[in-house]
Amino acid sequence: MRVIGTAGHVDHGKSALVEALTGMHPDRLKEEREREMTIELGFAWMTLGNQGGDQETVGIVDVPGHRDFIENMLAGVGGMDAVLFVVACDEGVMPQTREHLAIIDLLGVQSGIIVLTKLDLTPDEEWLALIENDVRQAVQGTVLADAPLLRVSARKGIGINALKSQLAKTLADCPIRPDLGRPRLPIDRVFTMPGFGTVVTGTLLDGSFSLGEDVEILPSGLRGRIRGLQIHKNKQLIAPPGARVAVNISGVEVDQIARGDVLAYPGVYQPTRRVDLFFRLLPGATDSLKHSSEVKFFTGSSEILSRVRILGAEEIAPGHEGWIQLELRDPVVAVRGDRTILRRPSPGETLGGGVVVDPHPTERHRRFDEAVLAQLEALHRGTPAEVLLQALSVSAPCPIPEAVTRARLLPLQAEVALSELLETHQLVVLESGEVSPLADTLVWTQPLWSDLTRKMTQELENYHHSAPLKAGMAREALKSRLKVTSNRTFQAAMRKWLTEDLITETSNMVRRSGFAIRLSAQQQTLADRLLKKFEQSPFSPPSIKEAQAEVGEDVYMALVSLGTLISVSAEVAFRRPDYDQMVAWVQAHFRQENTLTVIQFRDQMNTSRKYALAFLEYMDSIGLTQREGDFRRLKGDRK
Repeated sequence: MRVIGTAGHVDHGKSALVEALTGMHPDRLKEEREREMTIELGFAWMTLGNQGGDQETVGIVDVPGHRDFIENMLAGVGGMDAVLFVVACDEGVMPQTREHLAIIDLLGVQSGIIVLTKLDLTPDEEWLALIENDVRQAVQGTVLADAPLLRVSARKGIGINALKSQLAKTLADCPIRPDLGRPRLPIDRVFTMPGFGTVVTGTLLDGSFSLGEDVEILPSGLRGRIRGLQIHKNKQLIAPPGARVAVNISGVEVDQIARGDVLAYPGVYQPTRRVDLFFRLLPGATDSLKHSSEVKFFTGSSEILSRVRILGAEEIAPGHEGWIQLELRDPVVAVRGDRTILRRPSPGETLGGGVVVDPHPTERHRRFDEAVLAQLEALHRGTPAEVLLQALSVSAPCPIPEAVTRARLLPLQAEVALSELLETHQLVVLESGEVSPLADTLVWTQPLWSDLTRKMTQELENYHHSAPLKAGMAREALKSRLKVTSNRTFQAAMRKWLTEDLITETSNMVRRSGFAIRLSAQQQTLADRLLKKFEQSPFSPPSIKEAQAEVGEDVYMALVSLGTLISVSAEVAFRRPDYDQMVAWVQAHFRQENTLTVIQFRDQMNTSRKYALAFLEYMDSIGLTQREGDFRRLKGDRK
């Protein structure tokens, strides 16, 4: 599906030209028809023959030409395959002619036709030659420099058929809009249809919509379902990328949506309040773009007040380019590679345009950081592999499809880029399973993974140095120290470190591999004295409180961590050999009897109820036995 648009100065005959081509007047508002001046976006369509002899329906977006409605015009020019650049023969190039031309050039609309309208008002050939020369000079150095030029009269129908033929040729050379599987519809119109409810329109980008699919309105996050699809008033089951489409949405009220919102699959796009741009200031701008200037940011069909942060320079002079970061007043959906426009709020002026290089920068950049500028350059001009690598150079690992979406790569580009990065060991795969552009597997760049591993090793080294008698750092404490907020990321990192034998984990305690608790000579003397007391009274040993008073809490905990002592309750612990002897007796008892009482165990061990109960309750907690009233059975034994 193709979409073309009009551009040009007010009253140069854009709407009349659309009507002559399509038989439909694009002005929808009564005020527009009465004043004969377009103030809102208008829409129409027509059928053209293509090179294969088939018929193709082409949508047309008619934009306002008056300077007061430039911002309405900007809401409609996104997603155009080609433009009809209109100049009236009786007036020639005018102020909005040049402003519209600048916008077309900044947005990178690669195909177009220059249409000289109102030919019936200027039959003088010498005058027409002057007008043509004037137009050719105006378009020099722009995307329309080599565009074909045709003369027409919409009122008398002169040149209309020739224009249709040329339009068919021009569109035949335009690349087909890619289906990236992640559709987004920048909404340029919202209205209600009696009996149907909420309807939105726009030019569909990056994927297809199908009847019945769940969708999300961004940035609000409201959910709905596609109740109906129409392209040029014809019902459709599927709307392809590049089409002008009307979507009937159930579950969302018309007053909950506005121009500038985006319709997408749930969870695919995330709104942002900060974007990085490669920006070009128009040569005719009245002044340099200065740091902290307030601007209007136009992307898709949205318009957002923003604050400019200039990177790598103090300002950008007219006719020059540079890096900027925008702080947006409201959230917006932006994608890497999107073309954008900046305008000065007051007095109104189109300043220039930019390409979105990073729609989700993780932080406010330091303005003169060379590493930041190098990263932006790689994102802007790099190969697919470099772009994918840069998309992964963020503060946390992400699933491969998320990185591919961020890099805005085509499926084949993503596959080749991923392969290249894996072969050159620039990526680290943190999870087992398939590794492909569609696999939901966590990956990260080698430098960032190495940095996290270094930090983990250092944190454990520091901990072992400060607490040499402890078995290790608590798992959650390590996660906090590493500032890893995602549970999935931390689990994946821990599994990889365990596999690589960098750490050992026991009972949610993490230690560096090779680390072992070692008591000093003095500490060992204290420990031996305590263990002698345990040996003298194996089944009624000193309490934990008494043990800690004897050797200190650190040495006591070291003995527990080493497995020398087994703590069975908050008050009772046993030496490992004595504990093992009691466990063996319980197992032997159940080979002869089905039940065991606290009294039986107490008498057998010649101990007190306190120790017997503590031990048996511990047996319950580890799953060896289970209590039934005053008796205990082996776990799972129902005899």
